[in-house]
Amino acid sequence: MKTLPPFHPASSTGTTLPVTRRDALRLGLLGTAGMWLSNNTRAADVPAPPAAAPPITAKAKSVIQIFLWGGMSHIDTWDPKPEAGPEYMGEFRTAIPTNVDGIQIGELFPNLAKQADKYSLIRSMTHRNNGHETAAYLMQTGHAPGERLAYPSIGAVFSLFKSPSYKGLIPPYTVLTQPQGRFCEEGFLGPKFKPFATGGDPNAMRFEVEGVVSRGITDARQQTRRGLLGKMDTLGNAMAASPQLAASEDAKKLAYELILGQGRDVFDLTKEKPELRDHYGRHTFGQDCLAARRMVEAGVPYIVINYPGGWDTHSNHFSTMRRQCPQLDQGLAMLLQDLQDHGLLDTTIVWCCGEFGRGPKVDWQPPWNGGRNHYGNAFSVLIAGGGFKGGHIVGSSDKHAEEVQDRPVYPVDLLGSIYALSGIDTKARLPHPMGTEAFVLPSAAEGAKSGGLLTEIM
Repeated sequence: MKTLPPFHPASSTGTTLPVTRRDALRLGLLGTAGMWLSNNTRAADVPAPPAAAPPITAKAKSVIQIFLWGGMSHIDTWDPKPEAGPEYMGEFRTAIPTNVDGIQIGELFPNLAKQADKYSLIRSMTHRNNGHETAAYLMQTGHAPGERLAYPSIGAVFSLFKSPSYKGLIPPYTVLTQPQGRFCEEGFLGPKFKPFATGGDPNAMRFEVEGVVSRGITDARQQTRRGLLGKMDTLGNAMAASPQLAASEDAKKLAYELILGQGRDVFDLTKEKPELRDHYGRHTFGQDCLAARRMVEAGVPYIVINYPGGWDTHSNHFSTMRRQCPQLDQGLAMLLQDLQDHGLLDTTIVWCCGEFGRGPKVDWQPPWNGGRNHYGNAFSVLIAGGGFKGGHIVGSSDKHAEEVQDRPVYPVDLLGSIYALSGIDTKARLPHPMGTEAFVLPSAAEGAKSGGLLTEIM
């Protein structure tokens, strides 16, 4: 596979660049979204996609990452071990069959049990890291924490390589609704590749997307303000033909299209039938999933749903699981079905996991009183669509879900497989501001542990 040619940023040559469209829009208007809009008018400084495709045929056009930050218990969900007994299973002591013979999942997932033909489960995910920040960094960059470089997350890498061909108004790396915040998602790529976090609540009467939908201001009033601003802009009107102001005006038009036009429409969930919204679930996560499907339709390359509330269940574990698992089950199962109904599942990767799992053995000691602690030795991932086969199990854990029994899958294997099906070369060079050599994923020569790409489900 070929790699991208080395980058030669202006900062390494001492060249002073003129003010660009990006600089003009950065003065205000839409923050991160505005930075993307300005970049949409000038993509010359963004590298082209890799010239040579990976050996696996790229099928995915979009990715939806459902990040269960805090770490969801694998033994209670997608890798149940009923025979392990109450010391391990606690209050959840049964597994339920799915629509795929031989695959069982936790009792709190009846809807996903009916969709098992659409997804595969990786039950041998491992990295043996039990720190929230460091494990999240591993799972979303593939690089070991503590190195001299702060690498970008997979979403930022998608933004980098997909921007030249992406023509949409919504930023190419968008998060519903709050950034995960455990590490710097853009890494050394800089703020232009920081995710656009929508804020707001898609389950509210009005989904108030930050910088797009203003609280207490109607669309009509927004239009009136725009007209008044245009009349008051005497300098801009007097110099309408000036090439120096053209960049700013182009960016402003794109920004208003995001606020009042097609970009805004993507976030308007009232355009969906109430019955469909009910099927997703009238809760924040369910409506996050519906919003993500609409963003896929708009062509957004990388979408993250950061599960509201998190899964850091050191205490109150079983009550939290009884509350959150049904919502996860409802929203995720409907998302898979809806993507298929819209003909989008074959070109959309959906992957769902946390930074690690939870300790398989219940901690009954005070102050936890029936909680589960951080656990990176073995945990599970659900993955579907975009070229991944459904109805399969990859790897296995031992009888107590404590250690990988066969086919270990490491972060570089999971991320590398997603990159491969999305047409991103894992050996491609990333543009470091100081010209330092850096690549999408680390190699074995750099000490990266790997069990190989997930070719058995690709």
